[in-house]
Amino acid sequence: MQAAWGYAVAPSDGSPLFYESWGERGHTTPVLLCDGIGCDGYVWRYLRADLGKRFGLHPHYRGHGRTAAPQDAARVTIEDLADDVACVLDDALVDRAVLVGHSMGVQVALETYRRHADRVAGLVLVCGAPSYPLRTFKGSATLEELLPTIQKWIGRMPKVLNRLSRTLLPTRLAYEVASRLEIRRELVEPEDFMPYLEGMSRIDVRLFVTMLASAGRHSAEELLPEVKVPTLVVAGGRDGFTPPERSRAMAEAIPGAELLEIPNASHTAPIERPNLVDWTIRDFIARRIDVVDPGVNRQLIDPRPRE
Repeated sequence: MQAAWGYAVAPSDGSPLFYESWGERGHTTPVLLCDGIGCDGYVWRYLRADLGKRFGLHPHYRGHGRTAAPQDAARVTIEDLADDVACVLDDALVDRAVLVGHSMGVQVALETYRRHADRVAGLVLVCGAPSYPLRTFKGSATLEELLPTIQKWIGRMPKVLNRLSRTLLPTRLAYEVASRLEIRRELVEPEDFMPYLEGMSRIDVRLFVTMLASAGRHSAEELLPEVKVPTLVVAGGRDGFTPPERSRAMAEAIPGAELLEIPNASHTAPIERPNLVDWTIRDFIARRIDVVDPGVNRQLIDPRPRE
């Protein structure tokens, strides 16, 4: 289905925020897709098609994809990104939506619920943690401990590292490395994963590590027992970035949450097992949200005159 696009303007600092939209406004609940860090939509490739005519939104984070970096390089916190989600909903004239978050997008979705609960009809939390994700990355806190040193070195030679990133990341060699470190090689087609490497290569390394540090400090753990919207948690049983026990604990802490754990899936479960993941998400939204609150996709009335 043909997509449209637009730009919202963040009220916090005037940053332009690119977003795509697709589908038909009607009698089903809209969705909004929240990426992981460094991503601009690769993981939603199959889900977008499988959502059919359902109206959907996909914003690009600050400094990602078609959204420029903010003038203030520090304005890339999880709180900033959550406020950006509400801003995009405003610009698209959508009252409430189901937030579907992957990886860091889980934190963005939860923070959006904390700050803008009336805009959230439901949560789908995929392969992510509600708090301090760097403490359990690959089963240890090594990345969290090393990040200040990494930031210091990046600050000394950002241009060199950006050139290296743009040269080395969007290559088959980088794909081969990723297939040995995390993704399930036998389940992922190169053409499904290469857009991630290509998108990563275009992100300024300073912005990336600043956002990563912010995600590492963020916690929505205390919010989980207070979540009052239908929630689905999706976990990969072989996810090295977000170990599945973190997803299990999150699902247990959220009242009435449902859990799908895929034993042989990694952090990229949505492109490894798209049929299972997408069917589960569609069924969850139809069963827990559409039929319970059919008026959820009320559109905002825009007071501005149309040209």
